[in-house]
Amino acid sequence: MARAGLTTERLTQAGAELADEVGFDQVTVSALARRFDVKVASLYSHLKNSQDLKTRIALLALEELADRAADALAGRAGKDALTSFANVYRDYAREHPGRYAAARLRLDPEAAAASAGVRHAQMTRAILRGYDLTEPDQTHAVRLLGSVFHGYVSLEMAGGFSHSAPDSQESWSRALDALDALLRNWPAP
Repeated sequence: MARAGLTTERLTQAGAELADEVGFDQVTVSALARRFDVKVASLYSHLKNSQDLKTRIALLALEELADRAADALAGRAGKDALTSFANVYRDYAREHPGRYAAARLRLDPEAAAASAGVRHAQMTRAILRGYDLTEPDQTHAVRLLGSVFHGYVSLEMAGGFSHSAPDSQESWSRALDALDALLRNWPAP
């Protein structure tokens, strides 16, 4: 019989909190069992294994990010939309470092297709419609934005910009200005 109060959703949420505290790589069913002071076996009625737990945390993180991004994009276009979208990723990574790492987990094709990752791609493409890009340039731009956002955030979180002036916020703003200018003047093939 399952321990009262333990559900897959509650375990996923607790796993996400654990990821933010100790790092996504450290999240296991055993670590989660210790958090609830239960035997590991009691969690297997809710979770298949540690990979299942990590996948659920990744799906939760993608959903949270997509909800925040949708709220931030409402009524915005052009550079304002681009900046708002980028700031959602940066802010989420700062607030939830373990979940942000989870959002980068490679999902199997079926889970990926059913995840909020699809919403992320749709929102990115919606932003790019304001820059009048057609395929394949739109796909190239989606990849560029994801690379810049994730690369910058990852370096910043690792302390890569804390050793010198100017402030990281100034560089972030300049990077977004440069992306906006590039997207407005996308080079012809």
